[in-house]
Amino acid sequence: MWPIVLLTLSNVFMTFAWYGHLKFRSSPLWIVILVSWGIAFFEYCLQVPANRMGYGQFSGAQLKVMQEVITLVVFALFSVFYLKEAFKWNYVVGFVLIVLAVFVVFRE
Repeated sequence: MWPIVLLTLSNVFMTFAWYGHLKFRSSPLWIVILVSWGIAFFEYCLQVPANRMGYGQFSGAQLKVMQEVITLVVFALFSVFYLKEAFKWNYVVGFVLIVLAVFVVFRE
């Protein structure tokens, strides 16, 4: 369970590092890059232990696919609540297809 919790928290940090600056388009790019690196440091502090703890319980492919689904869920919430963007039907279809990929990867 800890790998999933840590992957989720790391994705929150990474989403803000990669996309949080979009609300601050007037900020100089070099400042945005430095702030993003600072935020990404905390993402790595969670992501690396999550993968290390999870490997063995899950395969590398399972960890990666899990991380992608977590990323999509975190980003969907981020885009709706932080960026105030609409969540469109085609996003739902795309996300469902990725969740199906998780089913396939975890299938024995």
